[in-house]
Amino acid sequence: MSTRLTNLFHALLLIALALLIGFLSTRHGFVQDWSRTQRASLGPASVELLKSLKGPVEIISYARPQGELRKTIGDFLARYSRIKPDLSLRFVDPDADPNAMRAAGVQINGEMDVRYNSRSERLRSLSETDVSSALLRLSRARESLVGFLEGEGERKPDGVANADLGQFGDALKQRGIRPVNVALSTLETIPDNLDLLVIANPRVALDAASVGKVDEYLQRGGNLLWLLEAGEKNGLDRLAQALSIRVLDGIVVDGAGQALGIDDPSMVALSAYPEHAIVKGLDLSTLLPQPVALAQITPPDWSITPFLQTSKLSWTETGHIPQAGEAEGSIRFDGDTGEFSGPLDIGLALTRLSPSPAKTEQRVVVIGDGDFISNSFIGNGGNRDLGTRIFDWLLADDALITIAEPVATDRTIALSGPALSVLSFAFLLVLPLLLAASGLWIWRRRRKR
Repeated sequence: MSTRLTNLFHALLLIALALLIGFLSTRHGFVQDWSRTQRASLGPASVELLKSLKGPVEIISYARPQGELRKTIGDFLARYSRIKPDLSLRFVDPDADPNAMRAAGVQINGEMDVRYNSRSERLRSLSETDVSSALLRLSRARESLVGFLEGEGERKPDGVANADLGQFGDALKQRGIRPVNVALSTLETIPDNLDLLVIANPRVALDAASVGKVDEYLQRGGNLLWLLEAGEKNGLDRLAQALSIRVLDGIVVDGAGQALGIDDPSMVALSAYPEHAIVKGLDLSTLLPQPVALAQITPPDWSITPFLQTSKLSWTETGHIPQAGEAEGSIRFDGDTGEFSGPLDIGLALTRLSPSPAKTEQRVVVIGDGDFISNSFIGNGGNRDLGTRIFDWLLADDALITIAEPVATDRTIALSGPALSVLSFAFLLVLPLLLAASGLWIWRRRRKR
């Protein structure tokens, strides 16, 4: 009798213990990542970033309740909330108020607003690189001040014309970057508090006094973004010489765009990029309309690295290129007329030891096109992403580009041709024959019983 009572007591104790464990599991979670490269956890850079953030972070996801998207987003952002408990996630159904969503600029299902420090940034993809970089940008102690030259017909950072940069200017504001207009004619010198100066395709050549102010800004160690166009008479030859670069004649045409369905050879599409921090991890194609090629002058006073480069099928076309509505003509490479064959550099990143004691490195980017971040073309492929990466690098926010997700080292299997043939033969012929033979053998044994 005592043995039965003891067994019953043990059984009740085990049931109570199981119920207690089940109850505690609903109140306290435990997560352990046993993957080889810790792919289910945040990287060290993201963890340190979250620990440094003071105050709550709010993320609003415009995801429909149907399907698994909300669960996917919630599970991913749970990695962040485990490190930072005051990071909250809220879902909004974009179909509940379509007009409000259009007014807010919501374009895709699952789009997210990341809000911190009285600023916000919009994300359209879900990855550790995207989310952590957004948080790092929003954690800036102050707004970065970017000056856009004005007064000579340059592209306006707040303009709404097709050639202006209004949409990109709005994106900069959301990232803690404040664009301001700089009229050289009203200034004795370019202010020292500018973090970056942008020259965006002046239509009228700058006078000698204005060019001198830009050159003096450069000599003081200021960072610069210079956007160029074909046939542009900007009066900045002195600046090009100071940067050790030269603009090649003609417009770059690239036959590689036909593989992407682009019939106009002067619309250069890039899907592969040279190795540089600006384009590291950029897996989107970018479209640059009628760019010009850039060449390095030797010996250069700067360390010059190309980060935008055309294919081997490209060249600098100095002849006439048929426009829309004109009869199609044939264009071909002609080295006798001074044309250069590809690959050609259309984007250069320049660095040198900064003349300013307040900085360690001076940075300049020169691109043979300004249309790619204009209102007309910013929505093409990765143009917006490329533009923001350029500004991040010029503002010395390298950490925004280097936050990367861990990747497994054994995700691919490389098989030789003979090995692949053996596997195909085994799965398509040998394995079905073995299954048929085993079935026949089992059928015969059962018939003999």
